[in-house]
Amino acid sequence: MTERDIQALLNKLPRLKQEIQKVIVGQGEVLDEVLITLLAGGHGLLEGVPGLAKTLLVRTLSNAMDLDFRRIQFTPDLMPTDILGTEVLEEDHATGKRFFKFNEGPIFSNIVLADEINRTPPKTQSALLEAMQEYEVTYAGKTYQLPQPFFLLATQNPIEQAGTYSLPEAQLDRFLLYIKIKYPTEQEELNILANTTGTRKAQVQPSLTGEEIMLLRQLVREVSISEDLLRYVNRIVRATRPDSTTVNFVKTYCRWGAGPRAGQALILTAKARALLHGRFAVTAEDVRVMAYPVLRHRVLVNFTAEAEGITPDKVVDELLESITLPKAVLA
Repeated sequence: MTERDIQALLNKLPRLKQEIQKVIVGQGEVLDEVLITLLAGGHGLLEGVPGLAKTLLVRTLSNAMDLDFRRIQFTPDLMPTDILGTEVLEEDHATGKRFFKFNEGPIFSNIVLADEINRTPPKTQSALLEAMQEYEVTYAGKTYQLPQPFFLLATQNPIEQAGTYSLPEAQLDRFLLYIKIKYPTEQEELNILANTTGTRKAQVQPSLTGEEIMLLRQLVREVSISEDLLRYVNRIVRATRPDSTTVNFVKTYCRWGAGPRAGQALILTAKARALLHGRFAVTAEDVRVMAYPVLRHRVLVNFTAEAEGITPDKVVDELLESITLPKAVLA
């Protein structure tokens, strides 16, 4: 790609955001984190109380891109085959022979919305593990490749609500970012009421193709990051582990910390954030901003923390306060 081609491709990202914001009012930080997840080639978990437009955000994102979209509503009686697909017995009318044919499930799409993923038991939740990590599905000993790009966004209600099942740690770790959606501001909520109770209907135009998304994902990996920032990321991730950390706050309030996948996620999302802002080099701010959605589902606090209201985000606060930036980065 020439420099002009790269710039033309990057110019489509602001247009993509503008198309989504025709429907989604506010939530700028959430939208950025969703796009960072897409650019980095990972999957996102969105959490918020009902009514905060989680499903609408994902559906609008799919409308703003020229990609296949499927929605899976997770319920307590959902089975793994309802997600992955199943084999059915068919007959060749010419020869009379019978054979099994695999009918693909809704997971075989470019963008998949796993709606209210924690409304279904862990057995069904785990059906997504191979698809999220390997981008393929194995059924009856055969492996089927998922279409590319493949991007899964799951929504969940807060685990304190009735009828929810906590996601297993192995499942949580497959999500690149854990994105929390907060209530809108007073003005944003006023705009929502005005925009959604009349006859106006926004028309969202596709701004990116699947091929362009794959090119952007390659560009993300080409964004540079200094050796000092790599070491800074490594120190942050290793400091989350209570058995070996030098941060007393972590020793007091954490049961266990993040693994190497967290470091990979922090670097990739920092690169994606830099590209989203039109830069080809990662800054310390990129790392510090992305530390929260990368680590909040990979750091498990203990009972003492829960009793005192200490959240994983508070742990990240303390980590960023305790671990100083390298002098070369500050210069």
